[in-house]
Amino acid sequence: MSFESLQLIPPVLKALGDKGYSTPTPIQQQAIPLILQQRDVLGCAQTGTGKTAAFAIPLLQLLHQERASAAKGPRRIKALILTPTRELAIQIDESFAAYGRYLDLKHLVIFGGVSQHAQTQALKRGVDILVATPGRLLDLINQQYISLRDVGFFVLDEADRMLDMGFVHDVKRVIAQLPDQRQTLLFSATMPPEIQKLAGAILDHPVKVEVTPVSSTAESISQAVYFVQKQDKKHLLLHLLKDQQEIETVLVFTRTKHGADKVVKDLNRSGITAEAIHGNKSQQARQRALNNFKARKTRVLVATDIAARGIDIDELTHVINFELPNVPETYVHRIGRTGRAGASGTAFSFCDGEERAYLRDIHKLISRNIPVVETHPYHDDGVINASQQPVPQQPSRGHHGRPAGGHGNSAGGNGRSAGSNGSATGSNRPGGGNRQGWKRRRSDRQAAR
Repeated sequence: MSFESLQLIPPVLKALGDKGYSTPTPIQQQAIPLILQQRDVLGCAQTGTGKTAAFAIPLLQLLHQERASAAKGPRRIKALILTPTRELAIQIDESFAAYGRYLDLKHLVIFGGVSQHAQTQALKRGVDILVATPGRLLDLINQQYISLRDVGFFVLDEADRMLDMGFVHDVKRVIAQLPDQRQTLLFSATMPPEIQKLAGAILDHPVKVEVTPVSSTAESISQAVYFVQKQDKKHLLLHLLKDQQEIETVLVFTRTKHGADKVVKDLNRSGITAEAIHGNKSQQARQRALNNFKARKTRVLVATDIAARGIDIDELTHVINFELPNVPETYVHRIGRTGRAGASGTAFSFCDGEERAYLRDIHKLISRNIPVVETHPYHDDGVINASQQPVPQQPSRGHHGRPAGGHGNSAGGNGRSAGSNGSATGSNRPGGGNRQGWKRRRSDRQAAR
């Protein structure tokens, strides 16, 4: 199937050609025709499936056709895309810019952490498409810079991440501002009961679109785990970066902001260019670090899980879990930053003695054991026996500890990013997981606003 077969208009096809796109991904094949028919859509799609284009392309076409047939007048917000993090909002806005470059439509992204002046000035000039995070959107609504009364298209993206970060009440406040007559699209990596309930409340006779099984990793991603003592992780990371020259750029994940900063400091001290991206960084610093990484001015980008679903980097070949996540689904989202849209990728994970339970949970989630690399100078035999659990094996092969990947369409996960249930230990808090999980959700909300 080609994009031409989806009945797209010439300006959109031309923009897709500029990007080198010729064949739609499975979710694009399913969702684009339904959205063009102005059906409400409930999409269950993991990271790396081409989900953003699946809703951005048809919305651009519908908005263009609506504007062409209407009397010319001031631009009002006709489409609202609500998303949980700043990075993801920026990425979506860039997609609208790319696919709509030959259309007379204005788009804007708004988020917290930066001055609102430039955003309010752009709003005054008129906007057709608004991409927003909940906090800044509600702030500007309260200040009467934004009215949603003309919105005809509403997209709620990464709905389960919204829930994990504690945005559900903000989302409901936004929905209350929308007209009842609208087309609504809801996308989520998983469909827990809370998301199903929300979907039932805001969607009108939706068509469900689902691609790839939940809790799966793309077959095109080669995975490997390194057992190592905690104090040797920084040495192992340096060893891999210096020993494997094919790692031109790599995204490294840590569990904490302090840990991310420490990894960056150790790498820079060893002559390897690295920058961190996390919630304590200003939006300007986060965007600069991301741009430097995309431009390959920086070899290593170290990130916390707030960036796990918001970083989209073309041809990213390697992801390293410097620390394993305490929520297994987060592992799937992290490594899904590579191996996107069927491309090959490699994911290395470091596991120390304290992380054995996390690895067991990951093995259970993905229904396979991640192959172990033993041929490295910091191998720790003491971690192995307690870390391996018999789970259904999938054939894998490789050399130098790097299993060979197959072919797959997407990388994805089963939902809750770090902070959904809190830490693996701690006392329960009524209605919200334990204390550490509650703190992390509050921190994520503040970082994303």
